[in-house]
Amino acid sequence: MFRAGDRILHPLHGVGTVEKVVKQEVLGQIHEYYSVDLTMKRMKVMIPTDKCEEVGVRKITKSAQIEEVFSTVKGKKVTDMPTNWNRRYKHNLDKIKTGDLKEAAEVFRSLRQKENKKGLSMGEKKMLDNVRQLLVGEYAYSKNMKMEDALSFVEKALH
Repeated sequence: MFRAGDRILHPLHGVGTVEKVVKQEVLGQIHEYYSVDLTMKRMKVMIPTDKCEEVGVRKITKSAQIEEVFSTVKGKKVTDMPTNWNRRYKHNLDKIKTGDLKEAAEVFRSLRQKENKKGLSMGEKKMLDNVRQLLVGEYAYSKNMKMEDALSFVEKALH
């Protein structure tokens, strides 16, 4: 369970801060939600408290752990991906949806390498931008640094 002030990551929307826990009536039933300010998207969302694990919402990775993840992903060979772009897109989206930092970093690295070799479809370009935003936001939050500095680190670390 998160509390007000906790920094979290939503695998599809990025980093944010839990502002409060609220109860709302929906279709005659009371439900509990986290009110989350998504920093990089400049929007607020309500996340059902009982669906966080299922959705992949989690606390921001600690500073030491994030370094470890980036170092293990950096030297890895690109994982085999489907050649059909639709299947490849779904494969990568499923990895991102897990909320796992390592999976997101691997998707970023694989898409960057594919972009440099053959180019990406429009959907994959958007996915690359989204996963970059996830990684940069989490790194910046974890290290308490500016987004520009985090972007520079992520680009260098996973290229």
